[in-house]
Amino acid sequence: MESLESRDLHLLKEAQAASGPLGLQIRPLEITNLEDFDNAFTTATKEKPNALTMTLNPFINTYRPRILDFVAKNRLPAIFGVPDIVEAGGLMSYGPEYSEHFRRLATYLDKILNGAKPADLPVEQPTKFEFMINLKAAKQIDLTIPPNLVARANKVIK
Repeated sequence: MESLESRDLHLLKEAQAASGPLGLQIRPLEITNLEDFDNAFTTATKEKPNALTMTLNPFINTYRPRILDFVAKNRLPAIFGVPDIVEAGGLMSYGPEYSEHFRRLATYLDKILNGAKPADLPVEQPTKFEFMINLKAAKQIDLTIPPNLVARANKVIK
């Protein structure tokens, strides 16, 4: 696990800490190159997990059709951190509202271009989050999403 990027390692530790009290077990499967997909998918198929989630990086995002194909074929519920994967066929996503993120980015860019030192600007955490559910994907894996969960979603794909 040492080869995980520090951000991913931090997220994994946070997820493991949160999963214990819920009675969940997290099994990390690292994918850093094309060959790792086959190994990760073989391991996941053997271990039969109840669900899948992943941190997102440019490499994983490039091969998201392969991931979506795997979760669909194996009828595996999966949650992602960005909504475009749900629009492409993923089950659900929860993460920062990116339109707000880019608005804040523009504000920071303006300050820097007007002479502010980046080191002097405060670090901000996202304040708006988006929860999206794809009911087509749920139907494809024969998963019933409770109505109260659907009602909480910011966007539902039917």
